[in-house]
Amino acid sequence: MCGIVGYVGCNQAAPILLAGLKRLEYRGYDSAGIALMNGESLRVLKKPGKIHVLEDAMEVSSEMATCGIAHTRWATHGAPNEPNAHPHTSMDGDIAIVHNGIIENADIIRQQLASEGYTFRSETDTEVVVHLIDYLWKDGAPLEKAVQAALRNVDGAYGIAVVSSRDPEKIVVARHGSPILIGVGKNGEMLAGSDASAVIEVTRDVVYLDDGDCAVLTAEGYRTYHLEGHEVQRGVHEVTWALDSIEKSGYPHFMLKEIYEQPSSVADVMRGRILRGSSDARLGGILEHESELAQVERIVITACGTSWHAGLVGEYMLEELAEIPVSVEYASEFRYRNPVLEAGTLTLAISQSGETADTLAALTEARQRGSTTMGVVNAVGSTISRQTDFGIYLHAGPEIGVASTKAFTSQLVALSLFTMFLGRRRGMSAARGHEIGQHLQMLPDQIHEVLKLDEEIRELARDYKDAQNFLYLGRGYQFPVALEGALKLKEVSYIHAEGYPAAEMKHGPIALIDEDMPVVVLAPRDPIYSKVVSNIEEVKARSGKI
Repeated sequence: MCGIVGYVGCNQAAPILLAGLKRLEYRGYDSAGIALMNGESLRVLKKPGKIHVLEDAMEVSSEMATCGIAHTRWATHGAPNEPNAHPHTSMDGDIAIVHNGIIENADIIRQQLASEGYTFRSETDTEVVVHLIDYLWKDGAPLEKAVQAALRNVDGAYGIAVVSSRDPEKIVVARHGSPILIGVGKNGEMLAGSDASAVIEVTRDVVYLDDGDCAVLTAEGYRTYHLEGHEVQRGVHEVTWALDSIEKSGYPHFMLKEIYEQPSSVADVMRGRILRGSSDARLGGILEHESELAQVERIVITACGTSWHAGLVGEYMLEELAEIPVSVEYASEFRYRNPVLEAGTLTLAISQSGETADTLAALTEARQRGSTTMGVVNAVGSTISRQTDFGIYLHAGPEIGVASTKAFTSQLVALSLFTMFLGRRRGMSAARGHEIGQHLQMLPDQIHEVLKLDEEIRELARDYKDAQNFLYLGRGYQFPVALEGALKLKEVSYIHAEGYPAAEMKHGPIALIDEDMPVVVLAPRDPIYSKVVSNIEEVKARSGKI
């Protein structure tokens, strides 16, 4: 699973599809492929490796097809090789599909289709779907009817795009748990993408599909349906962020660019929401819901990864300043438990993209149990923003780097504003609110000062580049930050790292500390600073590197 782009219109499809794939490169991938429709001829080409390998294998300028789909794959089912790359085709080669997500009952369907004489060329779950479409396609029916019939038999998450020479010059897209949007172009052009960056060079007008939606794209326009077949209406939204916000702008990679964007991104979260000298936050997304918030007696925060760490900080803030019970749940675990969401519970979902599959599933579970729901998301118009009762947008701009940076700090600021808003309505003094507001407004300059230390930080990195393990320690608000630091080191440097509450170090991790174990300690001069210093002394006593 990774990136999807589709195009149908009056222009050559291949250059547009390849440009869209390049816009999706930031997501990481191991192979790329394209399916092009020229009249009733369907041509598929796919290659392991980078997009330029696929491009080099094509004569792009001579590809006259005006309809096609393309994909970058990150292996989930099957090794990263050419047979497993997308698009996948039917046995006769007249249907092609690209797919993000995981089909949970793929093995069962595979066995059923094999008994009907179908053979498989790949190890993927996606190939099962294209054969199922072929098997269920009735003579004379349009492609979308076959896709709908197939998807009614599928369990799991998917965002798909399908083309067929049996029903040419048409793209059928569908989603359940994995995002797909439509780009509405000018002069008879329609696009599809797994996110807006895939289509933004052609159009800023997009249609966000909901789970259970299936859409038909032709040069004449689009129509959206529910999988059961009845037509549904989905509105057009304008993508407002600038094209250069998804360019590297001279930085070697997106992650570094986004680290340096943090002074402006945290300022953007606060813009218009906190006035100089004010003791309250002005949050337009929740102002109309003050009566509902007044009934809240408990908050459950659900998220994944970095957003979960932000949620932990939110828990500490809300309990201290708004004096309301808070629990933080991994979305991937929450949905499979029997969570108790009594009356008066607010479920708060945090997600940069607003499309995180496990967080969406947890949100659905909470809604089914009658909980009021709120979102903290960055992507305007995303599924979480549409499915929650109210929420807060980060307005941090697109985050292209896979490892979250500016979204994390923006989430912390948004949660601080929410705490300030809720706290003032639950007895927090105006003086305390004013103090929080002042400190928040100092953040952009403080982050800017830290970023001036880039050479010192590089030198530290050189000193520790050969370390095989790291331990991150923090107490209070710094514990979730320690978890986030360890996560970043793991996912970016491929070095094993663990985050721990500093006081818990003696319950196991202390046995691992020696001269080869660097220990990163987060120790601001807060009320528990002296206790953290005691933990540092314990590390030093075992020759650990602080």
